[in-house]
Amino acid sequence: MSRYLTPGKIALIALVREYADHKFPNPAIMPVLGFVLKHLNRPTDASTFNLTPEDLIAATVNYQSSVVGRTVLDLLVIDLWNINCLDALNTFFQELRMYHQRPVGAPPGIDVKRRLIADASPLGMFLRRSLLEFEKLQFHEINSLWYAFARFREPTFPLWKLRPHGGGISADVNLRGTALDDPLVRNVYMGHEKGTKYTVSTEEIERLLEFQVELMQKLGSRVSDDTQQRLRDMISTCVPASHLRHYVNFLNSWRSGDYPGAFDSLHRYFDYTMHTRDRTYYQYALLNLAILQADFGCHRESVLAMQETINAARETKDMACLNFALSWLYHFHRAHPQDCPEVIAARMERESLSLLKLKAKEWGMDHLLSMAYLSETRQILLCGESIPSAFESLLRSSHINTTRQIRNATGSQILLQSTLWSRLGVTQCAWISCEAFLAKYRGCSPAEDLAVALCKSAYILSMRGRFEEAFDRLDQISPESLRSLKINQYWTAYSALIKLRRAVHRDEVAGAELLLQQLTAAEQMEQDCRLEISVTRIEFLMRLGNFTSALANCEQVYDDLVRNDSDAYNRVRLIIMKAEIFVKMGRHSRGLSIAIHAGSTAWRARFMPMLYQAFTVIAGIFVHLEEYEAAYQMLDGIMPQILECEDSFLTAVAFGVLADGQVGRAGTSNSSTWREQCLNKALGYLDRAFLEYSHMQDVPGQKSTISKKIRIHNFLENRALRDDAVKIYRQIERDQDERKNLPPPIPSPKQAGRDAGLGAGRRA
Repeated sequence: MSRYLTPGKIALIALVREYADHKFPNPAIMPVLGFVLKHLNRPTDASTFNLTPEDLIAATVNYQSSVVGRTVLDLLVIDLWNINCLDALNTFFQELRMYHQRPVGAPPGIDVKRRLIADASPLGMFLRRSLLEFEKLQFHEINSLWYAFARFREPTFPLWKLRPHGGGISADVNLRGTALDDPLVRNVYMGHEKGTKYTVSTEEIERLLEFQVELMQKLGSRVSDDTQQRLRDMISTCVPASHLRHYVNFLNSWRSGDYPGAFDSLHRYFDYTMHTRDRTYYQYALLNLAILQADFGCHRESVLAMQETINAARETKDMACLNFALSWLYHFHRAHPQDCPEVIAARMERESLSLLKLKAKEWGMDHLLSMAYLSETRQILLCGESIPSAFESLLRSSHINTTRQIRNATGSQILLQSTLWSRLGVTQCAWISCEAFLAKYRGCSPAEDLAVALCKSAYILSMRGRFEEAFDRLDQISPESLRSLKINQYWTAYSALIKLRRAVHRDEVAGAELLLQQLTAAEQMEQDCRLEISVTRIEFLMRLGNFTSALANCEQVYDDLVRNDSDAYNRVRLIIMKAEIFVKMGRHSRGLSIAIHAGSTAWRARFMPMLYQAFTVIAGIFVHLEEYEAAYQMLDGIMPQILECEDSFLTAVAFGVLADGQVGRAGTSNSSTWREQCLNKALGYLDRAFLEYSHMQDVPGQKSTISKKIRIHNFLENRALRDDAVKIYRQIERDQDERKNLPPPIPSPKQAGRDAGLGAGRRA
């Protein structure tokens, strides 16, 4: 097949000629020309430029032409079948010269009755290039084009046969007297290159591959099986095939987790570009190699490749590549400081975000500037610095995304905004941010951002105790997104993590241990997932009463966070858990000092959920120290903010401490009326705590709350209410025993995919 011309383009040329010959009335001009331009512009999928006769019929059959009694389709069919030999095809292209606009001062000779098309217009450039490409063709290529055109127009033969004198005219004037279904005609035309499904040009293949590359780079997804098959069919018709197919194979193998295949395809692609474009693309080969090795855990090799990328970009003065490489190296240093050599780490401290922002402004790289502001916001959050400064950087990024219409960066901005609201304790705003992103920016955002938004939204639902809704939310992910190994592992890890949290709250020891073993065995996992798993493991050990192991795990995770200079929020979280462990071990004074330190740090950094959790621990210690009034006053003043966090477990613990405080106040009073009022308030708080524990399906919390109610009703001599509470307690125990004895449920297809993803994570 030729470099540019195809039978479909010949049909489009015929439509442009009809337009220039004033054969279109005004109502038909815009729809028909819009159809032509749609197939001349960049394709949006594999079928956009694969023009078929059915597409031509659908686009022209409903519009009347300037010829009375004939539609645009009728005129198009006549033009196509009037090309009845190879010489007629040559004449068809040579006549395109008559449709060009006459230059100023040129001698007359162009038919002024036609609508002249300017050379600089899209239609003019299309006609000029078509004529130029036709004149470049060799004889055998023109012959192949003629054969393909004869096969292409075959479906329109019934329409041509209805025209006067149409049935008796042959497909080829050289075969006069033979019909289209004659064996000789079929042997000459329809038997040539039998079995070819697509008649596309090399230029169209390159355009489609470029579009696929852009789509995969922007959205981070893989090529679907249907599109891959179409690409293989199309590439098999083109000789030589485009070298971009190697880059598409590289991206597809990379997303699927095939490291050898990705490495081989990357070398094939850039070996070709090095031969054809010298060292122009050398830095991009190194850039892709560095990113590939980083995704597969080869961090040292990745840093060295990126350092060489920076040197090559400086040598070639490619500022776009240089700025991107510096930005990537900065983020890598923040994520993996232990894998960066000391020289590069020191450089990253000097060449900080201020330099990246300056370079992005100088070179007008709006997308990089927006991401730099987001990185600045993220750094402020990680270090626990000023919240107003974080909002300022976030709004700067939002302003750039809005004014410059950078839609693919909006998702990262909204997700970071959701994280900011979560750390301020306004969970509803964090939830709304995720919902707005999923509702408005799903189609133009990377698949990784979509997976993060879905997992974050599901995690918020699990904090509210709505586990089934959380799993339904996770099932909303597109199957095409799960074809990427990294996204599949992230999605599977969060699915298993929510299952693990539910098993821990239900006191299902065997199920929790199994899930912990599976999650721990997965090597390739995001840092936030791994941290959540570690925190849940510590909670599980605390529930089992193994406080020594829980404390050892807590200190180990905290030391790793400090060594890697990780998120301050997570460090405060682990400090509070350490205080809780000391309290459960009976070392209340040590737990009090640790909790006060964590609370002061959380207040300075405005980590409000951690601050409320620290207050809950401190109030529980005050109850143990018989400072009941102080404990009650401390929690009663912040209960509206605790409820705003929408963390059912934290809310339940806070109500439980309030109830303990009321019981303690009742015990220190000599007034029976006051004592009864305090105990009734305690019963109300216990009811609220039981409701929150029920949302979380927390069996130990439910049993502890009901046992306290039984003791209070027994003290108040409310025998009927006490008996009802005893029935509820026994029912909870029976339900727990039934769950332990039930066989495991049959997994749904999505659940099976999640379990298979755990195995894939272990094998990766």
